[in-house]
Amino acid sequence: MERSMDHVVYVDAKEKELEKILSGEKRMIIRGAAGRKMPYGRVDKGDRLYLINNDGSGLIQARADVVQVHHSEKMTTEESTQLVKKFQEKLQLSQNQFNRWAGKRYLVFVEVDQVEEVNPFIIDRSDFGNMDDWLRVGSIEDVKI
Repeated sequence: MERSMDHVVYVDAKEKELEKILSGEKRMIIRGAAGRKMPYGRVDKGDRLYLINNDGSGLIQARADVVQVHHSEKMTTEESTQLVKKFQEKLQLSQNQFNRWAGKRYLVFVEVDQVEEVNPFIIDRSDFGNMDDWLRVGSIEDVKI
């Protein structure tokens, strides 16, 4: 499968999201918002995700291949909650995480496979600002330090 785009994705350290993904327990990453914000419409099957804990360490620790993506249409709170429930087996969300995402008008579900640990490395974030938890980087080699 030819890769088209690399992404740096921050995962929830408190909820041990990276560990769950590495163990295979969690096979899907969720993002959502009231509007269509990153990565809505910007991540595709065949892309590669580089995973980093949102604990301030700044270290990319794993990578995964995107095997399936579902971008929702605009939804009601009820529709959104039902969709999160539908994917919960793959998402493995804690109650806090469920409460955070369920009810968002737009959701993106990114199913991953071929997850593997990498030798930890940091990236140059200077081109990305500091608020985003999902960075579309083109090629990881361009931002690797």
